[in-house]
Amino acid sequence: MKKIALFAGSFDPFTKGHESIVLRALPMFDKIIIGIGYNSNKKDFFPLEKRMKWIEQTFENVSGKVEVTSYEGLTIDFAKKINAGYLLRGLRTSSDFEYERAIAQTNKMMMPGIESVFLLTTPEMTPITSTIIRDIIRHGGDASQFLPYSID
Repeated sequence: MKKIALFAGSFDPFTKGHESIVLRALPMFDKIIIGIGYNSNKKDFFPLEKRMKWIEQTFENVSGKVEVTSYEGLTIDFAKKINAGYLLRGLRTSSDFEYERAIAQTNKMMMPGIESVFLLTTPEMTPITSTIIRDIIRHGGDASQFLPYSID
């Protein structure tokens, strides 16, 4: 059976920190599906189509191992739908751990066969968050050093 991991998030935008997690996880899985969660009640900063395009460009040299898609609803339901046995998550801080632990334990109760895999960010990626990057861009700053692609 293939080892499929779901790396889920809003990725608004997808940062070098996200890229690092995926690249470091590639040897562990047969396929990583990057799932962009879509919430029709939430206003995104970047359109879904742009986020998908940027992520696809980021991993264009890793053909067959990384897939980018979007979904609506519970992440655990989407994981079932795509037959993912693993949820890939990045941890920057201890507060990330506490938040992610609670979600992982709830997901495990809802789908006993799922495993959450946590990777620590590399030290230089720790301060990078999508929220901070959006603020830099929103105020006309240059966020290029934090993104694996150029924003068009």
